[in-house]
Order: sequence, then structure tokens, then C-alpha cells
Amino acid sequence: MVKSLPKRAQVNEKETWNLQNLFADEEAYNKAIQAVQDEAASLETTYKGTITDAASAISALDVYRKLQENIIPIASYAELAVSVDLTNDEAQMRESRFSSLAAKINSQTAFVMSELSELSEEILQQASELSEEYSVLLKKIIRLKPHQLHPEVEKSLAALSSTFQAPYSLYNTTKLADIAFPNFTVDGKSYPLSYVSFEGAWESEPDTAKRRAAFQTFSNKLKEYQHTTAKTYDMHVQTEKTLADLRGYDSVLDYLLMEQDAERTMYDRQIDVIMEDLAPHMRRYAKLLQKIYKLDEMTFADLKVPVDPLFEPSITIEESKKYMDDALGIMGEDYLDMVNRAYSERWIDFAQNEGKSTGAFCASPYGSGSFILISWTGSMEDVFVLAHELGHAGHFYHANHAQNIFNSESSLYFIEAPSTMNEMLMANHLLKSSDDPKFKRWVLSSIVSRTYYHNFVTHLLEAAFQRTVYEHVDAGGNVNATLLNDMKRKVLEQFWGDSITLNGGAELTWMRQPHYYMGLYPYTYSAGLTISTEVAKRILNEGKPAVEEWLQVLRAGGSKTPKELAKMAGIDITTEKPLRDTIAYIGSLIDQIEQLTAEIESQ
Repeated sequence: MVKSLPKRAQVNEKETWNLQNLFADEEAYNKAIQAVQDEAASLETTYKGTITDAASAISALDVYRKLQENIIPIASYAELAVSVDLTNDEAQMRESRFSSLAAKINSQTAFVMSELSELSEEILQQASELSEEYSVLLKKIIRLKPHQLHPEVEKSLAALSSTFQAPYSLYNTTKLADIAFPNFTVDGKSYPLSYVSFEGAWESEPDTAKRRAAFQTFSNKLKEYQHTTAKTYDMHVQTEKTLADLRGYDSVLDYLLMEQDAERTMYDRQIDVIMEDLAPHMRRYAKLLQKIYKLDEMTFADLKVPVDPLFEPSITIEESKKYMDDALGIMGEDYLDMVNRAYSERWIDFAQNEGKSTGAFCASPYGSGSFILISWTGSMEDVFVLAHELGHAGHFYHANHAQNIFNSESSLYFIEAPSTMNEMLMANHLLKSSDDPKFKRWVLSSIVSRTYYHNFVTHLLEAAFQRTVYEHVDAGGNVNATLLNDMKRKVLEQFWGDSITLNGGAELTWMRQPHYYMGLYPYTYSAGLTISTEVAKRILNEGKPAVEEWLQVLRAGGSKTPKELAKMAGIDITTEKPLRDTIAYIGSLIDQIEQLTAEIESQ
């Protein structure tokens, strides 16, 4: 039963994460802030204007690296506290103060990258040979040299960093603090509605009347904020366009892809092939759901229903631990120890409360354990989501131990591979646990409706929409609510065709995702899952040798390019084959669901 959300102060502390893993108290946090201010001032006084050769470059980077290591836990402490309760004024003010401080420090220390960029490629190569731990960073500096601006301009841009982040902060404030959803009514009975309850329960509610009423009430409230949200998004994309132009890129897309070390062909392939080749499979899946639920009309509001709600177990937080142990045990003792620590040391924020960020994420501050946000509703979807986020935690657990701070984070193109890998391992574990046709159909449908729908449909349609927006902005345009709604509607129509009817409000789904404020993030979910699908097959067939190769990939962090990381795992992403093989695999899953449904219905 969906209930109204409590205040943050009312939730069980055991279901919250422990930020004391970062700082014992506010006094320790404030001391750390003062320390990094002193470090930044010392760095500027000592090294500004002195980085002229390989030796001075390495010396400055040693100090700069230490500063970055000390800033990260401060940033995490401020940002994580807000993410679980945006209505907390104290937490909001703390984050705002840190944002201003970070902008000041960024401006103070911008000279480091500017002076390194002004060195010749020969000197940068010498520095790389002098200290191998900085070789990846120095190669990146060489790659970005053509787009580096005058040092004073870079300093000014760094000083404006908090201003550049303002649209995202405004988006979150509107979404999590200002929008209050009313109850909806079905057959005279009133039901509570919130972001968490809609996305975690009502969106997949088996009762059609309740599901559609929740969707309509949810959409009607979103619509009231469409103009504010659209203006916020326009400010963000116009900022990106300005920065792309200033740095001499041909387009915003080129600017954002450069940061990922990914090529435009890789980006376009992911969107174009899925839009064309996956669509027929998902339309077939939609028709199957319509048949199972005996719906006269299949609408957008019906796409998230489970194939068999009777096989939807209610899972407690404690029970979820056994699922993780059983499914992820193949990754080895060290990995499983990390998973157990996530539970015992309160890395995970399970609570549902007012003002909490929607969805789920994993933050892994360098030098610390991870922090996983999820709003636990007790569904199998939560189990898959938690496995996903623990995949991020496992990735950074290994990378942070093996790499320095500059090499620890892999390209955004690859970032979702370790997380979706855990979803595949969970699915494979469940498939092996029973031969019962209904159970097998439930597991297969969970893989399609959760893992693949989320990463290959929801986020991919975001990516197709996002590309349309950037192409419009690159042509000199601005966006507003009417235009964004039209763009989103056309993407949905292209993918789903006549297999569904688009309810009024389907076009507003662009308002629900924060990923549009994170660069070209949406398409990377399908890119990562393409890699993890192929690697999961290897692990299933080869066992321990494939697992060890995958762990080596995790340890590599950001020391390799996306292509190199995939190659280490035995996958060639320079071709379409892995993507087309993954789409064919999704089609085969739907084939099996159809066959099992026919078998079950004939009994």
C-alpha cells in the first residue's frame, strides 16, 4: 500500500546512510573547509607563474592532487545531505556555501591547467615520462590544448562554475521542493501521490483504473511547472552552447563528446540503431502486455506493468541482502565483502521521505566508501536497482584503490557498464533458481521490463530527444515548453509507432529526468549495457577467467579509453556487432516470454 511520505526526521535512522563516514560532525567539516582554503592559497602563491618545465609541472601536480583529494569529501558531504532532503534549509545553505567556496578555489587554481596547457607537447611528454601516474591527465591536456582559452578567461570561467550549475539546482528545487502532488481518486477512494510513489509503484500498478488515474494526476501537476522547467533547461543548454563556441568546437555535441573521449559515430550509432532495430521488438512486447491485461487500448501509461503481478514478491531490505550475496558471489570474496560493508556500514539510504531525490544514484568519493541513494518500496525492481548501484560502488571500490584521483573515473561512455553488469548477474542468478514456467516468465519479463526497458528504452529515448534539442540549439535556436513537448512526442511516436496510444502527458516525460543537466549521459546507459550484456555471456560461459578479466577492467578506472576498456573485456565497440547482438538477445527474451505465456495460458 502506498502511503504518504514522512518527513526526513521521522524515518528510521538504520534506513539512512551515515555521512559520519565522511566527517564526524559539523566542526570537523568546517575545519576541513578552512584547510582546503589554506591549501588553495598556498598552491597559488607557490606555483602560479612557475610551471615552465617537466619538473615544475610534476611538483605542482603533486600539490594540486592533494588539494583535489581533500575537496572531494567536503563536496560530497554538502551535496549528499541535500539529496536526501531538499526541504532542509540548513543543508541547502551548506551546499550553497560550498558551491561559492568551490567556485573561488576553482578560480584560484585554474592556473595549473592553463600553465600546463601552455607548455609544449614535448615538455608534457617529458613530464609524463617523469611521473607515469600523471600520464593519463597529461595526455588529456595535450588532447584539449586546441580548445584551451587564455589563462585569464579560464580563471573567469572557473569563478562562474557555481553559476553554470544554477539551472540544475533550480531544476531540483522545482521538482523536489516546490511540486506537491495531490491525491487521486478511483471509485470514490483517495490515494496519495508523489514522485517516489508514482515511479516506484503507481506507474507499474496492475489495476488499470488506478494506474491511469495516477498517470493523469501526475501529468496534470507536472504540466503546471512546464514553463519554469523549460526555461531552466534552456538556460542550461544555452550555457553549453556558449562554452562550446568559446572553445572552438563545431557543435555542442562535439564539445560534450570530447569530454567522454568518445566519437560522434559511436554516439549516433547507439541512438540510430536502437531507434530502428529495437523498436519492433518493444512494440511486440507492448502488444503482449495488452493481450495479457485484456486492454481495449494500449496506452503510454500501461507500458510499465508487470507481465504477471502475482509473481511480484514483496522484498524487505534484509531479504535483499541474500539476493545480492547469491547473485554477486561470482565476483569473488573481495567484491562480496564490499557489498556486505555497504549494508553494515550504512552506505545505503533506503528511506522514503519528503524532499528526497527521485530515482537512484551512487556517489563514490575518492578515499571513502560509497553512498547509494534509493527509495525502497519492497519490489523486485528495487533489487535490480540496488544491484545496479552496487555495481557502481564495486567499480569505484576497485578503481579508487588501484588508480590516483585523476585516473579513477572512467569515461561517461563506459560508466554504466559495471552497474548494468550487476543487473545481468542478478537476472542470470534468478533464471537458474527455478524451472517453473511462471517463475521463468516472471524473471525474463523482469529483465526486459526493468534492465532493458530502463536502459535501452527510457534512457535511449531521452538520448534521442536530447540530440534533437542540441541540434536545434546548434542551429541558433532556443527551447520552450511547447517545443520540448513536441520534440518528445515525436521521439515517442517514432519509437512506438501505432503499437500504443500516447496519453496526454506522455510528452511531459522530459521534465522527469535530471540527466539532461549531466552532459550526454542518457545514451551511455545503453552503451554500458551493450558491453555488460556481452561480458555477462562470457562470465556465464567461461566463469572465473572472465570474472578476473572484468575485475581488471574495473581496476583500470579512467586510465584507459572506452574502446580500450571494452577491448580488455573482450568486446569490440568499434563495430555495430555488440549492439546488434544485444538487440537480438532482447528479441530472444521477448520470444521466450511469448512462448511461455502461450504455454501457461494453454494449461
